[in-house]
Amino acid sequence: MILATLKDGTPDGRLILVSPSHDRYAPAPVATLQQAIERWDSVAPELSRIGDFPDALDPRRLAAPLPRAWQWLDASAYPAHGDLMDKVFGIEKPKIDFPLMYQGASDRFYGPNDDVPFPSEDLGIDFEGEFGVIVDAVPMGTSAEAAMGHLKLIVQINDWSLRALAGPEMRTGFGWVWAKPHCSMAPFAVTPDELGEQWRDGRVCLDLHVDWNGERFGAANGAPMQYGFHELVARAARTRALVAGTVIGSGTVSNANFRDVGSSCIAERRGIEIVDSGEARTGFMRFGDRVRMEARTRDGRSLFGVIDQRVVGG
Repeated sequence: MILATLKDGTPDGRLILVSPSHDRYAPAPVATLQQAIERWDSVAPELSRIGDFPDALDPRRLAAPLPRAWQWLDASAYPAHGDLMDKVFGIEKPKIDFPLMYQGASDRFYGPNDDVPFPSEDLGIDFEGEFGVIVDAVPMGTSAEAAMGHLKLIVQINDWSLRALAGPEMRTGFGWVWAKPHCSMAPFAVTPDELGEQWRDGRVCLDLHVDWNGERFGAANGAPMQYGFHELVARAARTRALVAGTVIGSGTVSNANFRDVGSSCIAERRGIEIVDSGEARTGFMRFGDRVRMEARTRDGRSLFGVIDQRVVGG
């Protein structure tokens, strides 16, 4: 099942069911994705019975699948990325046996083709390609095994970061505010069965192709998460229930062989340069730059569609 949201002038848009070819759609039986996820057990069967897609889909009309959410929690589930960033920033963390996670801004997710405004080029504008899940209502204390049943939709995310502000905020030990503006989502939210065998153990086992100004920047695979999404959900729900529509991110997709496959964010490329030669040579994004992100299946399908965005002055 492939879901998307049409821009209609309202904050939450209009939910649609999209054809497998991504070029046609049918109206959903409820108005918004938030309403669908809150009533998933009854709405999902209605959606699955839709077999006719009468309307042509104009991708320029698409918002983020979930244009705003009650909650956005982002993890750091790829040790290759986390270890490198800690080394570059000079951060020493205690040994832990649980996933790291922070709560970010969820009142807006940019659509896949929206221009993204920032106040200054001097803030170290960076993209971060990752995958995410949208859950239904998760009771407090849900186990990782039980959490698998709450992973209703999978999405692709660009978690924008302002690197000049990230280091100072991290060193306070009190979390991010300035360094983490609103994120973007690829146009399609899909049910796990759409991935077939490339959805394994709560992990999206797809290459995430990232292009910066038309040149390939990275193609890391989502499989080597230290913790799967079910484990991230269980961690988040340890001391509180999660409201339906909570979005949980994987953190920057990263592989241990990042020198070969490339990176999903500029900071990682700069970190590699610092480790290898003592200084970073790659700059951050400038106004007018574009970033494109797309995850394809082995048979060539662009499962989540494409994020293709331009950075502009705010």
